[in-house]
Amino acid sequence: MPANYEEARRLIYAAHDEDPNKHTTEDGQEVPYETHYSKKMENFLHKRAPDSSDVLKLAICGQHFRRWEVPRDSYPRTKVGYHSWRTFLKKRQGQLVAEILEQNGYSEAEWKRCRALIEKEGLKQGEDEVQVLEDVACLVFLDDQFDDFKNHHDAEKIVTILKKTWVKMSKEGQDMALQLAMTDDCKALVERALSG
Repeated sequence: MPANYEEARRLIYAAHDEDPNKHTTEDGQEVPYETHYSKKMENFLHKRAPDSSDVLKLAICGQHFRRWEVPRDSYPRTKVGYHSWRTFLKKRQGQLVAEILEQNGYSEAEWKRCRALIEKEGLKQGEDEVQVLEDVACLVFLDDQFDDFKNHHDAEKIVTILKKTWVKMSKEGQDMALQLAMTDDCKALVERALSG
């Protein structure tokens, strides 16, 4: 059967809509957090690479697929525990989304490609689509999560994380990041990270 992008996307969003964690929108509505996150990812993808392949679009859409089912606390609160958690999530999310593509007419090469994108295989090795996905994820962090994130960590840790985030991004992603609307506190931290 031919690949069915709309149905694959619908199934990914149906899972997002099951997320028990909520996000309050600017107009006061509560929506599942992963639904909100995925729409943010899609919006930034449209700005960063509007002519993206359907496989990349679905990888972007499924980036955090069912992440709430594996909470951070299910791994030790250590650096090794954090990286183990992240590695497990990438592989799990990639596999689950790949299965949706396979069930909706995508070829083996396409669903394997989607899985590789979600797992960020080839980042910093010339893989353009993986770099676009990383740019988008970093932009969503800076635009949507950074203001709250900074309230839970000391300035030195935040500056270190911002430096690591910055080097993950392409020049195009960095240029977009500098255009984001931020609070004065967030701008000051970004400026500090980029000047050091």
